[in-house]
Amino acid sequence: MATSCSFSASNLTRPRTSLEAVNSLQASSLNHSTFSLNPIKTLGVRRFSAWNKIRCCAVELENSRPFSAGKKFQLDDVIEAQQFDRDILNAIFEVAQDMERVEKNPLRSQILKGYLMATLFYEPSTRTRLSFESAMKRLGGEVLTTENAREFSSAAKGETLEDTIRTVEGYSDIIVMRHFESGAAMRAANTAGIPIINAGDGPGQHPTQALLDVYTIEREVGKLDDIKVALVGDLANGRTVRSLAYLLAKYQDVKIYFVAPDVVKMKDDIKDYLTSKGVKWEETSDLMEVASKCDIVYQTRIQRERFGERIDLYEEARGKYIVDKAVLDMMQKHAVVMHPLPRLDEITVEVDADPRAAYFRQAKNGLYIRMALLKLLLLGW
Repeated sequence: MATSCSFSASNLTRPRTSLEAVNSLQASSLNHSTFSLNPIKTLGVRRFSAWNKIRCCAVELENSRPFSAGKKFQLDDVIEAQQFDRDILNAIFEVAQDMERVEKNPLRSQILKGYLMATLFYEPSTRTRLSFESAMKRLGGEVLTTENAREFSSAAKGETLEDTIRTVEGYSDIIVMRHFESGAAMRAANTAGIPIINAGDGPGQHPTQALLDVYTIEREVGKLDDIKVALVGDLANGRTVRSLAYLLAKYQDVKIYFVAPDVVKMKDDIKDYLTSKGVKWEETSDLMEVASKCDIVYQTRIQRERFGERIDLYEEARGKYIVDKAVLDMMQKHAVVMHPLPRLDEITVEVDADPRAAYFRQAKNGLYIRMALLKLLLLGW
């Protein structure tokens, strides 16, 4: 299991013990596409390595990636953005493109038939929870879900996170968890013998959102090197912008502009990390000027739930930076507006009709990225 939080993917691979062979799984899509599998049972969890080519609903996942077909995915869990390098990112994005074709195929894939995903959400969610559940079902798997684990699970009775994880892993093959405490996902990964996916841990990180954000940037702008990105809004509490900054640091000649009210400026740990990686960044209060330079304007909402009783600070920050038609008029023709959603009033509705408004396409891309992650964590390459 993961024993420490570091910037190395290899350090987040947990040692496995008590290996026991289990019966071969016959996984097939509706068109009788098949897998050649080498099943392993680890701590009561089925692990499979797929050899040969993998087919999903008549879509062939070619052995053309930098990893051989059927090779075990490099990560046991998805906890933080620092786990990924460029090769892994590129390969995940290729699988996500395969999943776009799978999703559009009228014959549903069955590659995850027999697998159960548990979703433990201690905070509200629409896009993340539903896209993970849709991803699992579109690949033939099943879902065990709790809509508000903080209130309607045994956490309300005082059960520890560790005890909840030990219990739920006995019912499922993979756990997707959102929690209100930063670091909770790492605690879960240290406890569990099955994969944990961090769906957001308080103001900490949201790595799958960052993956879909980078995937969207590549799809919309056509490149990930030599780009300028404006991160706007609640940068102190926004886990999405933190994770995105970590991933953007993997690419060359990236410049990041931080545009935020004083009370929610980007924290120093992210700035220091970017500096250590040679990434240029700049803090500014002029959204109009930045919008004219950037390839991506990434807007975020001011998160009232992070202010506690300091409503005065929330009101001070809210509404200071709004993307509207005037901002669009300053943007370049190829540039796009992104937002992790939900939005309040920080992007006006009139922006939606502009083709540069990418945030709903961005949300749809979350389905493909999460389909790819579930496939990789449960079946491998």
